[in-house]
Amino acid sequence: MPQYAPPLRDMQFVLHEVLDAVGQLQACPPHAELDVDTFNAVLEEAGKFAAGVAFPLNLSGDTEGCTLDRVTHEVRAPRGFKEAYAQYVEGGWPALACAPEHGGQGLPFVLNQCLYEMLNSANQAWTMYPGLSHGAYEALHAHGSPMQKATYLPKLTSGEWTGTMCLTEPHCGTDLGLLRTKAEPQGDGSYRITGEKIFISAGEHDLAANIVHLVLARLPDAPAGSKGISLFVVPKFLVNADGSLGARNGIHCGGLEHKMGIHGNATCQMVLEDAVGTLVGEPGKGLQAMFVMMNAARLGVGNQSLGLTEVAFQNALAYAKERIQMRSLTGPKATDKPADPIIVHPDVRRMLLTAKAWAEGARALLCFCAVLADKELHHPDEKVRSDSADLLALLTPIAKAFVTDNGFAATNECLQVFGGHGYIKEWGMEQFVRDARINMIYEGTNTVQSLDLLGRKVLGNSGATLKKFARLAGALVEAEGVNEKMAEFIDPLAQLGEQMTKFTTEIGVKALQNPDEAGAAAVPYLRVAGHLVYGYFFALMASVALKKIAAGSTDPFYTAKLQTARFYFARLFPETTMLMRAARAGSAALMDTDAALA
Repeated sequence: MPQYAPPLRDMQFVLHEVLDAVGQLQACPPHAELDVDTFNAVLEEAGKFAAGVAFPLNLSGDTEGCTLDRVTHEVRAPRGFKEAYAQYVEGGWPALACAPEHGGQGLPFVLNQCLYEMLNSANQAWTMYPGLSHGAYEALHAHGSPMQKATYLPKLTSGEWTGTMCLTEPHCGTDLGLLRTKAEPQGDGSYRITGEKIFISAGEHDLAANIVHLVLARLPDAPAGSKGISLFVVPKFLVNADGSLGARNGIHCGGLEHKMGIHGNATCQMVLEDAVGTLVGEPGKGLQAMFVMMNAARLGVGNQSLGLTEVAFQNALAYAKERIQMRSLTGPKATDKPADPIIVHPDVRRMLLTAKAWAEGARALLCFCAVLADKELHHPDEKVRSDSADLLALLTPIAKAFVTDNGFAATNECLQVFGGHGYIKEWGMEQFVRDARINMIYEGTNTVQSLDLLGRKVLGNSGATLKKFARLAGALVEAEGVNEKMAEFIDPLAQLGEQMTKFTTEIGVKALQNPDEAGAAAVPYLRVAGHLVYGYFFALMASVALKKIAAGSTDPFYTAKLQTARFYFARLFPETTMLMRAARAGSAALMDTDAALA
């Protein structure tokens, strides 16, 4: 059976020793009274819930899956999911980072992200039920009318109701400009919405009393394309004036997708038949409003892969220490046994360290992104808010695509550590691989994220935002460049930083002449950018660890951190050389291939 222990020590290291999250957030008026002890106490309790309540349901939930009653259109989640959600609500976890005026605890988003990392390690499928609710809360908080806020935000905050986002339709995936769902105005401020949505995570379930769907649709006079899309809030049950639940609305689950992974989550085909909804924000501005939820979801998907990477690593490490196979190449290590534990073999260590490095790099990046989100919302200095928003926009596609690509690679490596046992369900490893695979696809495929990074976030403003991140890395290089003990971390970071400007310019010039050049280069470009970001964080973490050791600390945690950073720069970071060569190869080898693809 698999096991899981919340990685509280590494979380605390990143939050307190690397990012000084509390110190940064104390500058924001809502968090002025925040302290480290509060952070740590919440993390500890969150870890107990994740490991003790959500994790034991992961394997059984995957086996059982969800059940649809085709007569009533009701979906039943796997056994134990509803009871676990009730405990989640009773513990006040949905309210953690919601505003006090809606009944929330008003704690920082970064703390909520750490909660969700642990929940994703414990049970990604279960976590998706409450997971989308916070994005729905943020979208309505930013763009909802006073009536919508009063009606929905307190219930989303308490967890009594959950939320979804209904975007994709059978004939369109990422290209939402093709959607056909129609919204007819009724003269009383409401709309009747008709259409079909697919791939709707947690679209129907029995965990909460109501489900608040955010639905993209077209008004009758809407132009074609994405500019004609509006956003509507469509509850499963209509809400009476006094806040009580009324009649069943005209939205129901028409079918469940039978998926490769996340079996415990209901991925629904949603049918809307004259469903009653109300407009969120302005007509034709639906995508702008929905992007609040979509961007939160993209960070959340990165967090899902971080969670899976962490739990897969923990199980592979434990197995490698116990499983005996062959002898070490340098002679027997366990002389009292007929063979050595497989952790003595170099390639097993490569697989384990790969997963460990991908987890620790992702944790640093995602915590950094969450602090940026908190500062964008609450910092009193307008420039800090603006800079935080710019950096977060730049890093979001990396947080989604780079982390999920690495997460799938890491879970595969961890399964490989188990050998033949990795394929056996009871060990849990094959489920981690299956669950991790979807994260590269939904909330915008990783190719779409790459195009967004290169086209919009980098070339779209002539690299201005990329230069903001480069200044962060440059400051670290300048501060540590004369420290010989940091050379193995700083030198490759500095070299890539110098290469990045020329590399970006070259791709940009070629893309101006032929847009396919951007499409051909985007995926390797994002991975190079991802390594620039991870390289910065690993160098920063190594710097902190070295300073702690120099100050007299004998905590092996810091030695381990240095060893992981050393492995990352020696074994994973050099991928950038190959990636830049591939990106520079251009589009011809891809596009001049009609015969090969005939």
